[in-house]
Formats: sequence, C-alpha cells, structure tokens
Amino acid sequence: EISQMHAQYIAQSWSKSGGAARAIERGEGVYLYDYDGNKITDMSSLLVCANLGHSLPEIVNAIKAQADKLCFAAPCYATEAKSTLAKKIVDIAGADHFQRVLFTNAGADANENAIKIARNFTGRTKIFNRYRSYHGATLGASNASGDWRRYAAEIGGANGFVHFMNPQMYRDGYTKGVDDAEVTKKYLDALDLQLRYEGPGNVAAILMESIVGANGVILPPDGYMEGVRALCDKYGILLICDEVMAGFYRTGKMFAFMNFDMKPDIITFAKGVTCGYVQLGGCIVSKKVAEYFEENVLQCGLTYSGHTLACAAGVAAMKYYKEHDIEGHVAEMHEIVAPFMDEMVKKHKCIGEARCIGLFGALEVVKNKETREPMQEYGVPGPVMPWIFAELKKRGFATFGRENFIEICPPLIITKEELEEYLPILDEVLTMVDEKFCD
Repeated sequence: EISQMHAQYIAQSWSKSGGAARAIERGEGVYLYDYDGNKITDMSSLLVCANLGHSLPEIVNAIKAQADKLCFAAPCYATEAKSTLAKKIVDIAGADHFQRVLFTNAGADANENAIKIARNFTGRTKIFNRYRSYHGATLGASNASGDWRRYAAEIGGANGFVHFMNPQMYRDGYTKGVDDAEVTKKYLDALDLQLRYEGPGNVAAILMESIVGANGVILPPDGYMEGVRALCDKYGILLICDEVMAGFYRTGKMFAFMNFDMKPDIITFAKGVTCGYVQLGGCIVSKKVAEYFEENVLQCGLTYSGHTLACAAGVAAMKYYKEHDIEGHVAEMHEIVAPFMDEMVKKHKCIGEARCIGLFGALEVVKNKETREPMQEYGVPGPVMPWIFAELKKRGFATFGRENFIEICPPLIITKEELEEYLPILDEVLTMVDEKFCD
C-alpha cells in the first residue's frame, strides 16, 4: 500500500514518476529493513549522508529531548543548540582561520548562500565551477553544477556561472601517482588562461568540491588543490570548498580539504553534520569574510536558519564523532575497503580503476581495460549499470553510482565483520559482469 501511494502521489526526483519504490519500515546501524523484514545493507550511507548509520540512540535521544523543550526559534534568537554547534564546527574546522557559521537547510542552499556571500564580499559576479561536479538542485546550485542535472535549471537560468574542466586522471588517460605533476600543470595552466579570458577582476569565487563525490569520487592530482588556491590568491578570488558529501570524516578528516596543504575562504557543508536525522546545512566563513560582514549587512536569510531541532541533532553527532574516535575508526576500515577495491581491479575485467580515501570510494566500470572504454559513456543511457545495481540490491547490497562507476561509501560506523560479510557480494556481481558484458 505504501509503495502504491508513493507511485501515485510522489513526484520522484531525478527519475520518471509512477515507478515502483521499495517501502522501508525502519533502520538500525548499517541496515535498512522493509515491511517483510528483509535486511538491506546500506553501502552508500543512503545519499552519502548517514555517516553514523540509522537510529543511533545518541542522536535520536537528543532530538527527543530538544523537542520537549523547543523545536524551533527564529534566526534572530540565540539557542544553546545553535550556538554550541557553531562553536564546535568552527573549532574543528580551525578557529585560527575560520570564525562564523551561517546555517542553512541543506547542501544546495548552503552553496546558494556561499555564492551570495562571495558576490557581496568581492563586488564581482562570475562564479567558476567545474564540469565534473554537483552542488545541489536549487537554481544557483544547479547552474554551478557541471553534470547533466543542471540542464533544466539553465532554461532561463541564473547568470554569471562559468564552467571549466577538472582532471579525472584515469578517464584522461593518466595514472594517479605517476603523472600527477604533468596533469596538475596542464589543468592549472588551462584554468589560469580561462580566468584571464573571463577577466579575473570579474570573478567572485571558484566553487568546487574538495573531492568530487556524486560524479565518481575523483581524487585530484598532487598539487592541484594547492594550485587552485594559489590562483585565487593571485587574482583576489574567493575559494569555496563544497564539503557537503566529503565532510564530517568521510575521507578520514573532518573536512576533505584537510587532506591538502591549503585552506578555503568558505566551506559549505550538510549531510554528515546531522547524518540526515534532521535537515541541516551551512557555510563556514573565514575571519576576513566574517569581519567584512561586521561592517556590512549580510544579505542572506532563511526562516529555518539554525533550526533548533536540527542543531540539537548536529551537536549529538559532533559529540559522537569525537567520543567514539570516528576518525581513527575510518582509518582502520579504510585498510579493509581500499585493498579490497584494489583487488577488484586486479581480479575483474570490468574494473579499470579503484579510487578510495577514507570510506569514500568508487570503482570505474569498463568494457575493456586496455582501451579504458567506459561501460557507459557520459550522457548515453545504457542497460548495464542499472543491471549491476539491481543485482546488488537483490543480494541485500544497496548502493548507487552514475555513468560508469559504483560508489562504495558505507556508514562510518561499519565494522570489520560487516565489511567482510558484505563486500564479497560486490565481488560476486562483478564476476557476472565480466562474463556477460566485457570484451
């Protein structure tokens, strides 16, 4: 009945409406359960947001306790949950460089507001964004995105967005760890030239994911992130790092930019701040940006900015990350997942490359390893990738991907025993892919 109502009444995002949807009754730990009691292992943290799994008592109880006192207060009021969470986030991001948080409802409007902040701060209009990226589904965030999900928003869309190509070393024919210096120089030179053609004095910000997430967990070549930071400094451009998917220990660090020798001017976040228990996002701004808005009006505002119930969930999540040493646990689990993924490259004809940092991973699925021909070309729908995900789900292994990659991003609380039980399912399905679809 629930599935039928979903098909009849829900406008399905990023899909045609009216299709079947599996009805989920509850979740616990790394598992979801349907109404027939079937267990599904959540190997993607849903949409890479359930970092601490499902129904974690510490977060659930914090929400209940806050609900008994106060669910919501307007942004002009100070609340314990909002103030406490902002301080925790600034402290761990680095209070030597960052100062304030503007809370939003999710990742898309975090990026929208970061864009507004950058334009206000610089007095410039253009925003540089990468093609291999996704920043959200609202008008500005969609226009800032690079993949196909921006197309509908471009119909009479927002202005001032300029796209540039970012490196994807495997797809470009290079090898990570071997060709980094060459690739970094090539892409930074191209970006510098494009900035000069657009007029650096017109560019407010470069907005980019610290590590590309929904487009395949793309790891930048060594020196690339530092080089983009240097170009921003050269031309007085703000650097906005989108950490919506990669933040909150997904890569093993609190924020993914901490894997590099650079710091952004603005960080956008969401997902892992509450692990999806209540919607919340935000922008963390550097001291120089914060100080500007002590003298100038911040032209940003949301009814639910710093929503009290959401912030209470965020405080509980931050506390759990620290008290249970999630950073250390991710490092331990990485030593299981990363070697497994490397083994899949060696073992299977259909896997061209494995990319993994922390518990943020993707496998590149190919028709032919020698030519690196992808199993599904960008922008060309095909039957193979949906077949792979359907076969995995049949076996209780739930994840997602786009184009020709499979994401492996389990909740950060997953155990060694759970990984050893469920990763072989992926191995089994990839063997079937080798036999059915590879040259």
